[in-house]
Amino acid sequence: MIRLLFLSGENGYRGLLAEAILRHHVERANPVIDEMIEPVTVCRHPAPFPPALTSALEEIGIAHSFVTLHPPEKLLDGEYDVVVSLCNRATESCPMLPGNPERVDWDLEDVEDGSIADVGIETFRRVRDTIGRLIVDLLRHGYLTALVTAKRQADLILNNITEGLMAHDLQRRIFYFNQAAERITEYPRSSVIGQDCHQTFPGGGFCGGKGLFCQGEFPTEQPVERMIEITTRTGERRRVQARTQAMIDRRGRAVGALILFHDLTREHELARRLGEVEQFSGIIGRDIRMLELFDLVRDVADSSASVLIQGESGTGKELVAAAIHRESPRSGRLFVPVNCGALPESLLESELFGHVRGAFSGAIRDKKGRFELADGGTLFLDEIGDVSPAMQVKLLRVLQEGSFERVGSEKTVQVDVRVVSATNKDLREEIARGRFREDLYYRLAVVPITLPPLRERRTDIPLLAQHILKRFVEDEGRAPIHLSAETMDLLVSHVWPGNVRELQNWIQFALVKCKGGTIRPEHLPAQPQGTGPIASRKGPSENVPRGRRMKLSTSAVREALRRTDGNKLQTARILGVGRATLYRFLDENRID
Repeated sequence: MIRLLFLSGENGYRGLLAEAILRHHVERANPVIDEMIEPVTVCRHPAPFPPALTSALEEIGIAHSFVTLHPPEKLLDGEYDVVVSLCNRATESCPMLPGNPERVDWDLEDVEDGSIADVGIETFRRVRDTIGRLIVDLLRHGYLTALVTAKRQADLILNNITEGLMAHDLQRRIFYFNQAAERITEYPRSSVIGQDCHQTFPGGGFCGGKGLFCQGEFPTEQPVERMIEITTRTGERRRVQARTQAMIDRRGRAVGALILFHDLTREHELARRLGEVEQFSGIIGRDIRMLELFDLVRDVADSSASVLIQGESGTGKELVAAAIHRESPRSGRLFVPVNCGALPESLLESELFGHVRGAFSGAIRDKKGRFELADGGTLFLDEIGDVSPAMQVKLLRVLQEGSFERVGSEKTVQVDVRVVSATNKDLREEIARGRFREDLYYRLAVVPITLPPLRERRTDIPLLAQHILKRFVEDEGRAPIHLSAETMDLLVSHVWPGNVRELQNWIQFALVKCKGGTIRPEHLPAQPQGTGPIASRKGPSENVPRGRRMKLSTSAVREALRRTDGNKLQTARILGVGRATLYRFLDENRID
């Protein structure tokens, strides 16, 4: 079956003539074509037809009573093989159609809208005869067959590529979906064509919640590549690499988005098992606890539940909060951080909720608070454990009701904000001492996340050190600089009370001291006696005592051996130590 669409103008009289003449030829078995043809005519505002139009058709023995003119909504009702546009206005207003059919433009004689009743029969005869010749050419001279063949050849090629291909228009309506896309998403083509991408694929669709190509603003410069997660029709989570770019018509206008994607779920899981996953959304790490953290961030990002991030200072709590926002459907809106411990209570209230002019001395104008700025996005409350009891009550109300009043105002402001908070304190201990409200804790800690200190994930230290060093070197525009093996051993063995922030300071200090291409132990900062394995050094020849040089743990070594299937070279690389150090540790601890 060939679905042929006639796209008419405002009142549809050209479409009526075209479909009536086509049906007449088909019924008389005139077309030289092997398939049945199903014509459909769409116009903006179907109108009653004057007697002159009916007479023009009856003169050649054609009745039009069996022709139905459809409104524009019919355009999304299934896929078409060929669309014939019957006037310039129809051509310009034609959207991206389901199935991406082949198009033919017939610029026929125009009749001004609203004046069709006054048109004489001679005009209708001219249009009738022109359409009749075009219909005969389309059916009997092989043009329709050629158009349908071209459409199906293109579909054959696109359906046999192994990557998923999806295209949607400026309103996010999907009009193309190949077989690989069906296989990856488990959605049949018939269920997604004509549907909104976001409604079909929850959580932001193939924009991955990133706000890309979603608001009618389609960038035309470079394609956007990113790793996203989708949920299949059966509820399975899959990681896909997606490449999204704007589709540009011949006039240089964006008309939609093209998404090419392939499933990397298996590859990602295999890399995770082998310890090859090294970062996620700006967070660096391949320790098993960090990989579990990555999974948790992905899971929690899809919801709007409040998250409480706990961990020592310098462990990267704000990085995790930003990653949750970046991976969520709210990423198109603002991520607004507030350091609650850095502001006195009076200023914190104004900072969070805003104020009106005259609310207090110095309030010379109305000011929005951070809750209003984060409306639709994410508010990050850092150092939440330092908030006063009075402020805790006000925060509890906002979390419960989603509303508040600006300082000095009686008007209630309603917001939709996802709250992520962080603290380096033990809030349960604070509750026991009466310094933190238990009800607020349970509002904030719907999903609790605990970050491990750096000393508990020593296998990540070489990776972090290399990453930090590379970033600093690039920022300063210096030639590449490397860390010596002795330096790396010292970094891995340090206790890191300041965690990643302290590691950053060490690398930055070393760059100041290092004038060559290799950072050596003497370039690192000297530590006070008893604070770490690096006490004071007089020069490169002084060795660190053997017993304090490397602090490997049996559990970390066993985990690294398991991940590398016993490969000691790979294990040493993961642990960030030399092979000799690893062999000595294995012998001393009798690890096979």
